[in-house]
Amino acid sequence: METKIDVEALCAERGLRITEQRKIIARVISNSDDHPDVDVLYQRSSAIDPKISIATVYRTVRLFEEAGILDRHDFGDGKARYEAAPEAHHDHLIDVESGKVVEFVDPELEALQKQIAEKLGYRLVDHRMELYGVAINKNDG
Repeated sequence: METKIDVEALCAERGLRITEQRKIIARVISNSDDHPDVDVLYQRSSAIDPKISIATVYRTVRLFEEAGILDRHDFGDGKARYEAAPEAHHDHLIDVESGKVVEFVDPELEALQKQIAEKLGYRLVDHRMELYGVAINKNDG
């Protein structure tokens, strides 16, 4: 799932005013291979421009989230984590020991979710799936 999303281009598409600091934050998000929280976004952004404040990062993240450019996730560690809103749906598997987040798509699972909704009398319009697990020790058996 390593498709990079150009957050800066999404801002332009949605008509958001893009200041120099927002541009840096957008690039940091676009270049993130993980799902960073605001503190991590601040560390990465302020390493590029030391004048960027944590308040600017919070405001920018909220603005991007409200514009549908960012997706917010809570993976159970008490921190809101962010990723550029993907064009294609995907789900997440979270390693509860390391905090690593694995993105995946499973067409059978998607079909099953749709079937379950229909069986219960609903048409599925959206969903979010997060699986939590621990790595299987390859030395066990």
